Amino acid sequence: MIRNIFILSAAFFVLSAFSFTQVYSYEGNEPSTKTETTTNNTLKTAYFAGGCFWCVESGYEKVPGVKEVISGYSGGDKENPTYRQVASGQTKHTEAVKVLYDPTVITYEGLVNALWRIADPTDKNGQFVDRGKQYRPAIFYQTNEEKSIAEREKSELDFSQFKPEIKTSNMKYDPNQNFVKPSKAELKQQLTDIQYKVTQEDGTEKPYDNIYWDNVRPGIYVDIVSGEPLFSSADKYKSGTGWPSFTKPIKPNFVVEKDDYSWLGKRIEIRSKIADSHLGHVFTDGPEPTGLRYCMNSAALKFIPKEQMEEKGYGDYLKYIQ
Repeated sequence: MIRNIFILSAAFFVLSAFSFTQVYSYEGNEPSTKTETTTNNTLKTAYFAGGCFWCVESGYEKVPGVKEVISGYSGGDKENPTYRQVASGQTKHTEAVKVLYDPTVITYEGLVNALWRIADPTDKNGQFVDRGKQYRPAIFYQTNEEKSIAEREKSELDFSQFKPEIKTSNMKYDPNQNFVKPSKAELKQQLTDIQYKVTQEDGTEKPYDNIYWDNVRPGIYVDIVSGEPLFSSADKYKSGTGWPSFTKPIKPNFVVEKDDYSWLGKRIEIRSKIADSHLGHVFTDGPEPTGLRYCMNSAALKFIPKEQMEEKGYGDYLKYIQ
């Protein structure tokens, strides 16, 4: 009998026994079923959930010692549900994966800790862009030993890492004031670690694990260091990448483009004009009217809501979000 424990910062929720319906490729609206191909009797199995099962499957396939990952469903009150029925949230199933692994290479503890890197264990109502309890995170334990390991690893997890601190300033923006960039030491005091890494060391934050990727409020996005205006909510769109994406900056000369050869060929880096902060990159796979995707890091930005723009000194930019 296999039961599950939700991975939340609060108490565990234990469900009844579950059946695992194997699914594999996705064509049209339904996934096709497929039996597992691995027959090595020395392998062990483990069951996890962390959002869309194909995303979790892909994550576990990269873990050393994992030999095969099979997508399926757990729980629910409908026998042999279709993919569409489960995705609708009406069957009470949870999308899950069956992991076949070599215990001489990866331990059960290692698999549990891999889940922390694949999913957000603090979100019980879905994962990232997939919302609904069919996408909730869970560990399905088969033995008391697995249950003890899962509970121990959960108790030792620092849940604050999934809600990163964002430092902001209450200073009013003055476009006529000459900006003097603070020293590195001052910036390290002013910014969080991830804000400093992104803006000053050309780093990249994790997709979906950032503050603005799904922000839909009207307003503008400004440089976290200088406060200079960069992007408008009117040009923000849902790109499916996990980072805030825009079709264009407020004005073309508000950002600077630079060739970037740091990763697998040439990319176009985007930096702020005044503070010279690294913001992200621009790609040519965006929607109309520009066909561009300005893929930015939330850590490089500060969002100014429309209702605060006048007060914060950004009244001249209200016309760009209306």
